[in-house]
Amino acid sequence: MPERPTHEALLEAVRGCRGCELHADATQAVMGSGPPGARLLVLGEQPGDREDVEGEPFVGPAGRLLDRALTDVGVDPAEVYRTNVVKHFRWSGMRGKRRIHQSPKTAHVAACAPWLRAELSVVRPQGAVLLGGTAGKAVYGSSFKVGETRGRLVDWPERLGTEHPPAWVLTTTHPSAVLRADDRDAAYDDLVADLRVAAEALSAG
Repeated sequence: MPERPTHEALLEAVRGCRGCELHADATQAVMGSGPPGARLLVLGEQPGDREDVEGEPFVGPAGRLLDRALTDVGVDPAEVYRTNVVKHFRWSGMRGKRRIHQSPKTAHVAACAPWLRAELSVVRPQGAVLLGGTAGKAVYGSSFKVGETRGRLVDWPERLGTEHPPAWVLTTTHPSAVLRADDRDAAYDDLVADLRVAAEALSAG
């Protein structure tokens, strides 16, 4: 971990990450992407198949859906810093030519926590959107449930120990859950409604 992290230094350092066993099967570690001074940080679970190959977060189907939802609420996706709790892809098998991921364990989340704290110190976002249960548990602890706070602004917890915490946090479902939903249109509308709360908080300053 760089003593004085910058985004460029983190990108370089994460290539040598051996904090857990996930590096052995992943193509590469995937650090966050976006403007270092972004007002909004979006936090997901882990890189997917495309992210692992391309080395960028949120470039697969879920990422494209997220960009569409952000645009629909008036937030420019290019102005958002997006990252994941876990920086290496954890895969469980194949579906055709596509590798399928499995959720990271608590030990993987803990091993990657210093990377997230470093990213927060570099970006210093005004707000953070947590996508799904893994992101929520990484920030709030194992008892966290998305449904209990979804779509509401809450405070960043003291437990994570960041020097420059976001002023507010909003939790919603992960875009991949929208893609798996029986009623995609309804699930998408719910995601957009949640993100609109974040957009309004950004507008309010």
